[in-house]
Amino acid sequence: MTHPIRLAAVAVTATLLTACVSTNEQATSSSPSASSRMPTPAEQACLRDVTRTTNNPDVVLLDSSFSEAGTEVIVGVGPQRARWRCIAYRDGTTAGIMSLTDEGAL
Repeated sequence: MTHPIRLAAVAVTATLLTACVSTNEQATSSSPSASSRMPTPAEQACLRDVTRTTNNPDVVLLDSSFSEAGTEVIVGVGPQRARWRCIAYRDGTTAGIMSLTDEGAL
């Protein structure tokens, strides 16, 4: 028997994760449909941790490149989609979170 609260939590989680991926963004992705599909677990980890690092929930997946060593994920942050880089690992951890934007030029 499925517990109704668990189903609600799954629905809310799916809705929140879908909000992280914008279908209106032009992605320069190694995966052609990166902006129109559900993010992979690695991409979700980077979206989560870039959100925490920037303290800005307005994030979108722009690009993702899988590697056995770690998945490089490019995230757009804020209304101007400032580019941030993140490396995600199989165990759900991330590293190398850094801005790719020349903030002096903004």
